[in-house]
Amino acid sequence: MTTTSINKVLVLGGSRGIGAAIVRQLAAAGKRVTFTYAASAERAQALAAEVGAEAIALDSSDGAALTAQIERLGALDALVVNAGVLAAGDPLTLDPADIDRLFRINIHAPYHAAVAAARGMPEGGRIVFIGSTNADRTPMTGLAAYGASKAALQGMAKGLARDFGSRSITVNVVQPGPTDTDMNPADGELKDLMHSFMAIKRHVKDSEVAGLVAWLLSPDSAMVTGAALTVDGGFAA
Repeated sequence: MTTTSINKVLVLGGSRGIGAAIVRQLAAAGKRVTFTYAASAERAQALAAEVGAEAIALDSSDGAALTAQIERLGALDALVVNAGVLAAGDPLTLDPADIDRLFRINIHAPYHAAVAAARGMPEGGRIVFIGSTNADRTPMTGLAAYGASKAALQGMAKGLARDFGSRSITVNVVQPGPTDTDMNPADGELKDLMHSFMAIKRHVKDSEVAGLVAWLLSPDSAMVTGAALTVDGGFAA
């Protein structure tokens, strides 16, 4: 037995880029959306007003605050974990504190958020992690820790899909490739290098990632779980 519809959704990291596109698409589909942000309060509040969502300031690196906030929101139909950070560079010179923070946000937070949400989630609920194509292919130097953190989401989704399967709660990873956002603009200086690895030589649109997330929250995806679904123009092909 599954829920007939997904209505109440929490998006962790929803104020800009892919997260904002997800918030917009879900709100447009009539979902009751709450999203978190760690910075850019003005942008977050503007988005909330635009789409009729609720914006909550939250640092995903604070595990206790994260789980407490999820508990305060009550039963969720779906959780989308988009919050993530990038620390790139020579591993011999990168600050270990930056790597520890990356792991807290990119690995620890998705796990603890999923478990906290699942406790009160009805049958047929949905959990979606936003990963990266770098989980499957890292053709450039300086991305070891980031790639490791995104690869961890694959194992996490497979395990939690088993753990929550008896309640028909699905757990999946959406893995974008180079996506046109403020952090990685389509006309940026690395575009030619990124496109050289791709079969379709353009940046992914944030709306294309949001579309896959929306599908994973739809009735049509009820039997898709433990999967890593890539939206990368063939970057990892």
